[in-house]
Amino acid sequence: MRAAVLRAYREDLAIETVADPVCEADGVVVRVLACGVCRSDWHGWVGEHPRVKPGAIPGHEYCGEVVEVGPLARWSVGDRIIAPFILACGACPDCQSGNSNICKTQRVPGFGEPGAYAEYISVPHAHNLARLPDGMTPVLAAGLGCRVTTAWHALTGRAAIQAGEWLAVHGTGGIGLSALLLGRALGARVVVVDVVPEKLAHAVALGAEAAFDAREGDVAARIVEATGGGAHVSIEALGIEATANASIECLRALGRHVQVGLPVGHTARMEINMNAVYIKQLALYGTRGMPAWKYPRLLDMITRGAVDMSPLIARTVPLSGASHELRAFDGPMPPGVAVIDDLTR
Repeated sequence: MRAAVLRAYREDLAIETVADPVCEADGVVVRVLACGVCRSDWHGWVGEHPRVKPGAIPGHEYCGEVVEVGPLARWSVGDRIIAPFILACGACPDCQSGNSNICKTQRVPGFGEPGAYAEYISVPHAHNLARLPDGMTPVLAAGLGCRVTTAWHALTGRAAIQAGEWLAVHGTGGIGLSALLLGRALGARVVVVDVVPEKLAHAVALGAEAAFDAREGDVAARIVEATGGGAHVSIEALGIEATANASIECLRALGRHVQVGLPVGHTARMEINMNAVYIKQLALYGTRGMPAWKYPRLLDMITRGAVDMSPLIARTVPLSGASHELRAFDGPMPPGVAVIDDLTR
């Protein structure tokens, strides 16, 4: 099969012919119909993710068609599926308690497992998969990827955001835009922060009540003023020290900060304003992924039109265009995300 392979950090992915994947007993083999390009892929491409080594096939935001089924999997050839990036075992105490996204034996395509920048992917633990709803395109489904599911769990499973509360979103990339769209659908009032004027204007067009350029003054103080005392919930969607502190400092008393951006490599350790946490008695949450059982409610909101996630998709590219998209993460990005929709070229 055709696949994009990481041969050296920060070098173009090599488009190669590699062996077809092998179907595991509790899994399926999927023909990839579309795969999102994610900042997490960039962390691996630059060499900052400890589980991504040369020889890896990236890609964890995929949608596809089942072409082979293991004897223990409850799917059929021809089924169209969406996959969470965390493939949990389903049997451990964490999985049984509903917290499959912290499964200690989880497997993650693209991070220690062959990913979906390829024509086919082997998916173990196929009980994690969700059926692609009728009428949802593979490109949109792949665009949901880890960004929409992670934002959904951050808002509903961690911060428990309520209608009428103020939500601040720091960084309007894929996760930030997802948090904006989902937050509004849940009844929150949303303000956003970025350093790219085009992205700020895009967020306002999608319903943000205010947009702040982080380069212009004390953004936390401006959010406190605009929201009449501070945000109730703040999402950090970049994984860097400056935005993590701005997220904490923009909150009102008893506010909830959710760390969604990935702090890894040179950002793994940060100097954080713990005095603000103490004085305002804040709650700080980490979050990663989403338990697979939460897919139905999210997909139902999208399919019945309660939220339109299509503004998230900015462009589609062939597999050979993935390297260009990864390089773009080195600088300010335009609004929206890229999805690979042709795995044959």
